[in-house]
Amino acid sequence: MWMGMMGSFIWLVTQGSPLLAEAAEAEAEAGGFGLNFDILETNLINLAILVGVLVYFGSKVVGKTLSDRRERIETEIVAAENRAKEAAAALQKQQQRLTEAQAEAERIRQSATTNAQQAKEQILAQVGIDIQRLKETATQDLNTARERAIAQLRASVVAMALQKVESQLESGLDENIQQQTIDRSIALLGGSK
Repeated sequence: MWMGMMGSFIWLVTQGSPLLAEAAEAEAEAGGFGLNFDILETNLINLAILVGVLVYFGSKVVGKTLSDRRERIETEIVAAENRAKEAAAALQKQQQRLTEAQAEAERIRQSATTNAQQAKEQILAQVGIDIQRLKETATQDLNTARERAIAQLRASVVAMALQKVESQLESGLDENIQQQTIDRSIALLGGSK
């Protein structure tokens, strides 16, 4: 609305002044009251009126525009400050999570190191037990093999002795030796009673 009035006023001042000047001159000649619309003569008056109209109507529009703009800027500043606070809070929260994650990673690393050390010690202890068991088994197997070998040797020696005795017996013990052997055996049997 204000722009429409201003447009009409400006048009009257620029375009309508020659027409109005002629109408005013005609009325002044007729002896009535008239306005002087000569641009050169009335320029200061027109300019003062224009400035007054602009100040009166323009101050409200400019004031309203500036007020709206100031409110919009203040709103944007408050929103930006809020976003900055939210970003700072989010950053602090993420830094806290990072610190917690680093602490958890360190705890897991230490736990893994401890578990690895315990597993190593258990494995070494089990290996020691296994080595001792293998030594005992090897000693037992060696003792068993030695006893078996000794038993086989005895059996061989007995077999060879029996074979030799049999061969001597077969070669003919004369009756005199046989009688002496029998007598000795009887004496041994008799003496043990």
